[in-house]
Amino acid sequence: EPFREFLAASGATDVLDLCSGTGAPAAILVDELLRAGVAPPRILLTDLFPNLEHWRDAAAAHPGVLSYEPAALDATRIPERLARGRARTVINALHHFPPDRARAILADAVAASQPILVSEAFERNPLRFLPMAPAGLAALVANPLLAPRGRAGKAMVTWATPLAVLACGWDGFVSTLRVYTEAELRAMVAPFGARFRWVFRTYSYPPFGRGTCFFGVPR
Repeated sequence: EPFREFLAASGATDVLDLCSGTGAPAAILVDELLRAGVAPPRILLTDLFPNLEHWRDAAAAHPGVLSYEPAALDATRIPERLARGRARTVINALHHFPPDRARAILADAVAASQPILVSEAFERNPLRFLPMAPAGLAALVANPLLAPRGRAGKAMVTWATPLAVLACGWDGFVSTLRVYTEAELRAMVAPFGARFRWVFRTYSYPPFGRGTCFFGVPR
């Protein structure tokens, strides 16, 4: 729902997805919009470290909707050829950036007068990572069977030792401590003045999860 609100507020029909990783968050958004009977925007996947193998699969599964930029892209400096006419999204990734870099991502969107949305799957609270555990554990257990390569090694680490569970648990715990709060996000955009309207939302997902969404659109 926050993404639909962002699309309505910005009028965006084309989206530049920054820090796309495997492209899974963007693909999930497209699938959920289609499930709700809403036409999705065209989304261009980008990353500083392009994941071309996964992006090709995602684009093939969503023809005409998902595409990708094969060259590395710095989220703090978007070239004009990609920025023009595209709103921006940063999904489950802003917490990877220190404050100065996170602010630079937002500042670049404002300088280009392009709407931007950042979203995280949880708030800054380690307990908020727990609702993701059931799905996360199931995915972890299934990972060796679904992996395109290195299945034996992944099976050893995942099924015969606690290493994979410990690594994923630590990653999730640290990530929750790095998620930016509403106050911090608003402080980042305060120097930009009144050129944009900024909105903060939370959203729920089963069983007890709660994520955050922060977006800005030009006034």
